Formats: sequence, structure tokens, C-alpha cells
Amino acid sequence: MTTDFAPYLASSTHIDSDHPAVRAKAAALAAGAAGDAAIAARCFAFVRDEIAHSWDYQRNPVTCRASDVLQHGTGYCYAKSHLLAALLRANGIPAGLCYQRLAVGEAGPPFCLHGLNAVYLEDFGWYRIDARGNKPGVDAAFVPPHEQLAFPVLAPEERDLPEIWAEPLPQVVASLTGHATVQEVAAHLPDVKLLPQHQ
Repeated sequence: MTTDFAPYLASSTHIDSDHPAVRAKAAALAAGAAGDAAIAARCFAFVRDEIAHSWDYQRNPVTCRASDVLQHGTGYCYAKSHLLAALLRANGIPAGLCYQRLAVGEAGPPFCLHGLNAVYLEDFGWYRIDARGNKPGVDAAFVPPHEQLAFPVLAPEERDLPEIWAEPLPQVVASLTGHATVQEVAAHLPDVKLLPQHQ
């Protein structure tokens, strides 16, 4: 089955890979790197380590559009995934958005979506990466083909959602654009209803 990569290379409202600042940062990160995996690793490390996770650092403003995440240097996991997708797309590397459904606390409810990325690498195919930002207990890394995400799926109602989206889910955009502060977003984190699983 062939994949139509066009949607995963396109610039859009929230993944504005054609924004001049995004293009400039993408070019700077790619300079001297040989191959798509090397470029992707640099983009991943930049977003993971240099863009502050909004909740970890209690940092406003709330960002959604990739260029805003870059400008303000902060974003929730979803917003950081928008920036990483934009940087990869600006370098001609197909990138999409993925989600997990995780417990907000130790077990849940409540549950919320967690945003991450998938990147298409010539030698490995689609590969999921999580640039939300490391901290004690979180050690996400770029080590293809091995997948090293931020969070394991543990509780019965948690899920790895299999889709690779070209655009953010509407409830994610609504959460980020409809609330003025990091604290308000935390009180209204997006979630999805699960289809019943066949036993």
C-alpha cells in the first residue's frame, strides 16, 4: 500500500511550516546533517529540550500554531507536536500527529489525550516520537527503529491510538485556543470516547 505523503508535507493553519521563522529554524537545524534521520533527530531534540512544556514550567501564553510555539518557546505536548511536524515538513520530511489516551492521575478517570508525532523515515517507515520534554520518570528519545515514548499505556482505559493525522484533532485545537492560561487548559484537557473493544 502506497501512502500519499502530500498531507504530511503540507503547511496549514496550525502546522505553518511555510512561516519564515519556522523555515529559518528548520534550515538551521538541518545544516550539515546527512540524511532524513539525522535531520529528524535534530528537530526532535530541539523541540524536546529547548521548547518548555507549558505545564511543567507553568509558562504562558497558551500556544497552538507552530510558529507561536517557536516564538514563545513554550507549548503543551500537542502544541510541541505541531512545531515538530512543521520543522520536519519544512525540511521535506513527512510528519503527522499521533495521540495516546492516558489517565490524568495514576489510574483515572479522568483521562486525556497526549500529543506526539510520527515521522516517515526512508530507512524505517513511520516512526513515532514524543518531544513533550523529559523530566524525572520521562525519558523519550529518538532511537529508530526502537520506539521510546514519554509514557507507557498501562491502565485498562488507556490507549495508543493508531491513527497518524495530518492535522490536529478539533478537540485539541479547541482546548488550546479556547482557554487563556495554562491552568485553564489543564482543567479542560481534550479527550476522546473509546469504541468498545472486542473481547
